Amino acid sequence: MGSRRIMIVGNGPVPEGAAGLIDAADLVIRFNDCRSVGAGGHRTDIVAVCNTGRPGKAMAQAGWAGSPPVSAAAAIWCVRDPEKFAAMREPLSRSHPDLDDFCDDYTAGFAGIAAAHGKAHLVLSRACHEALEAELAVHAPPPYVVPSSGLVTIAHVLSSPAFADDVVCLAGFGHQGWEWHPFAAERAWVEAHVAAGRLSRIDSLLGASVLSHSSSEPVR
Repeated sequence: MGSRRIMIVGNGPVPEGAAGLIDAADLVIRFNDCRSVGAGGHRTDIVAVCNTGRPGKAMAQAGWAGSPPVSAAAAIWCVRDPEKFAAMREPLSRSHPDLDDFCDDYTAGFAGIAAAHGKAHLVLSRACHEALEAELAVHAPPPYVVPSSGLVTIAHVLSSPAFADDVVCLAGFGHQGWEWHPFAAERAWVEAHVAAGRLSRIDSLLGASVLSHSSSEPVR
């Protein structure tokens, strides 16, 4: 079997014309409330969720599970390993006391939703999270709390044998948002993997599509 095209679609802006390419992929991964649906196409095979803190609490409710993209998905991935975040609670209470509910864990709620709706459920590993942090250190990030859920998911896909032969493309990743994610280092990490040929961004596919269309036009 040949390689699949995996689309990982963040909740940032998606370029015009991307929807068709995203929906034509073999597997589409979206995040949390799937705000990328619409301009970013509609196909949703996996929803990766932030399963701790306020986002986790808000989503681990019945209403989230009934949204069209979550209903369509075959799997829910919990991005934050419960043991990792339990270990973070005490030091975080000293360094960031305002984040007192950041490590509250709702993994069981997502597991229940998956079971009730016939979906697979996966918790991304602590080892993946910590390996990613070691790789981010190369890019000298300022002090931060955790990598973004999007980057942990990308790291999981790139390191998992299940996706070893696949072509992985990103859309909707602007690398900006919450102040305690290391977004500059995350951008540098992604660009290093793009340069190595392991990742691509959808802009490059759109450019290739335009060039291909132009070359097929008759000479006038």
